[in-house]
Parts: sequence; C-alpha cells; structure tokens
Amino acid sequence: MLGDELSTPLGVDLKQKKPARRVPYASVMLSLALLLSGVITVLLVSTKDPLGGEPVAVVGIERPKAAQFVNNPVMQSTQGDTLNPSGLERSGSSAQTLNRSGAAELEMESGVRVVRQNGGAMPSAVVIKVPDFTNVKLVSSPDKRLIEKNKHGILPRLSGDGQRPLEIYARPLTSTLKSKPIRIAIVIGGLGIGQSVTADAITRLPGEVSLAFAPYGADLERQAQRAREQGHELFLQAPMEPFDYPDNDPGPQTLLANQSAEQNIDKLHWLMSRFTGYVGIMNFMGAKFSANDTALTPVFKDISSRGLAYLDDGSSQRSLSMATAGAMGLPAARADIIIDASLKSADIDEALLKLERIAKDKGVAIGVGSALPLTLDKVVRWSKNLEQKGIVLVPVSSVVIGPKS
Repeated sequence: MLGDELSTPLGVDLKQKKPARRVPYASVMLSLALLLSGVITVLLVSTKDPLGGEPVAVVGIERPKAAQFVNNPVMQSTQGDTLNPSGLERSGSSAQTLNRSGAAELEMESGVRVVRQNGGAMPSAVVIKVPDFTNVKLVSSPDKRLIEKNKHGILPRLSGDGQRPLEIYARPLTSTLKSKPIRIAIVIGGLGIGQSVTADAITRLPGEVSLAFAPYGADLERQAQRAREQGHELFLQAPMEPFDYPDNDPGPQTLLANQSAEQNIDKLHWLMSRFTGYVGIMNFMGAKFSANDTALTPVFKDISSRGLAYLDDGSSQRSLSMATAGAMGLPAARADIIIDASLKSADIDEALLKLERIAKDKGVAIGVGSALPLTLDKVVRWSKNLEQKGIVLVPVSSVVIGPKS
C-alpha cells in the first residue's frame, strides 16, 4: 500500500470511487411502451371489438331518389309522377302515396334496433317523406338557344320557338309559395365589383333573393354562374344618366337622354355582353334618362325583343318606366322601397317593416338594397322570421312576368 502511494503520481486520489453506471431510462420506457401496445393489440384482435366496448349501431345508408331540379324539362318523381317545372306542382293520383311508408317498416329498414319499455309493439303510424325543394340550383351555363353574338360579345335573345330568358333563367316558384297570399321580393344590387361582398351575398342570402350585377367587374361570368348555382336569379344593372351628370357619373357606357337611339342601343349591347343568364335589366341611377320617354322607348323595345324584363329601382319619382313599358307590353315592375336609403341600422329595420306593411296591403311588395355588409346582415336576419308572419320571399321574376312580346 505504501509502495502504491510512493509510485502514484502527485494529485491522484487513490480513494476516489469509480463513476456509477447509468441506467438507460429512455430505452426502458420505449420497451415498456412497445410491450403495452402489443398487449392492447392482442386484446382487440382476440375480442374482435376495435372500439373497445363502445356501443355500436349499424345503419344502412341509401342514396335518396328525390327529383333533381333542371331548368325546363319536365321532372319525374320516383313513382313516375310528373312535376311542373314552373310551379313544381305534382300531378297524378299516386302523388299522395309518394315516399309513404309505415313507421315500423321504416324502423326495420334503417338497421337500428329500438328497445321499447315493457316490450311495446312497433308503431303503426304512417311516415310521409316530403321532397325538399328549398335548395334550388339553377343551370349555370347559358342556354345556347338564347344567345346571339355581335361585336361586343354574347347577347340574350328569344329562342326560335319563342322561349324567353325571363322564363328560362327565372328561379322556379314552388306551389307552396304560390299559395301564400302575402309575398315580398328583394333585389340586392351593386354586385360583381367587390369579390368579398359578392361572395357573401351569394352564399348568405336566401336563394329567393334576386341579385343585380354591375357591368364592370373583372370576373362577372364566373360570379354570375356561381350565383345561379346557389339558386339566385340575376339582373343586369344598366347605368343611366342622372340629372347632375357628369358630376355624378354612373360609369362607362352610361345611357344618355340626349344621345341618339343608335348610340344608346350600342351602349346597351356592350352592357348586355358582360355576362349571361340574367332575367332582366335594372337601372342604376338614371333619374334624367328615365324621365325622357324618347330616350326610354328604343331601349325598352330592344329589351322587350330579347325576352327580358325591366325593374325600376324606385329611386326617381319622375320615372316614366312603368308607363313606357306598359305601352309596349314589356314585363316590368317598380320597387316599392329602397331598404337602405339610410345606412343607419334602425332605419333599415324600419324600412323592412314598412315593406311588410306594403305587402300585407297590396299582396306583394318589392324592396331593393345595395350589397353593403350592414344591409346583408339585416336582410339575412329579417328573412328568417318572415314565415312566422305569414309572408314569403319570392323571386322578382314571379312579379314581373307578363305577356309575351
């Protein structure tokens, strides 16, 4: 021992302990996890219960054979009954038994076992399944029979057999809506320019609300197709001369009261070529233009000859549009109220209530508004409570459709 101390280099402690051996905790934990996973897998396989004892109900899912909306062809039900595409009314004696079955049969076919108290018997009540026609999807692509090409692009026209864009592109009016004595039509304009607000209007507003597109957007055709796919019928907003023009300028290709008929018709055709699938024309501004019968007449004749309707937004008390349209048989209507003439929240609410009062008095009322976030919010909320008041929303085409030109 003394020799060891003499031969040991200075500074080395012979009593220093050797470092303890570390336990590989990570490896141990991984091994335990793998072992536990293997045990669980064996248990699940052996018990044939991958859900580990959770209650299970197996339900058979079958695709319904409900009638789908098409634009004009007569629709057939699963029982062969004919559906009227304009009124969606069912004909045939078998209509009363369509999609009708006993509750017991329905329960047995569903695949769900129902346990009743004291072993009660299955119910004998009859379940009637009513097809849901609320989600109308209009044909998005233009009908080739209803288009013509000129230097500006594609324009609407009457088909060879007299079919009108007003009828072909209109949103179908269901028989339920036809039976309601109090109806309101709403048009929201100014769409097609702002991408975000246009998308909100298309997706949030009820399908019965008609949408009016300005002619200046960069992606009008696609937006118009999307709107029709969501069930909205469309109007084209045509800029018309106000009294304070050009200080107040509606935009390029504005129809002017003192221009020749040829010049205004050429402008109208440029406006019409911006997108397809609309049922009619709606003015944008135009107090001076609409007060001039000489300027209105040739424009209205062209609109009428193409099977379209005209909607006056009601902004000018001096407008001659209804009288001029009536003289030539052009299907037309005039809005009763601009719902967002004032952009105060309380004023919009009051305007919508006034629209209800007009509808109850006249049977039908038309309101127009702009695609502003506040207006969209108000219309969406207001529309949810209409049926409780005995009022229904209807497409504008159902109000303006008149005799064929």
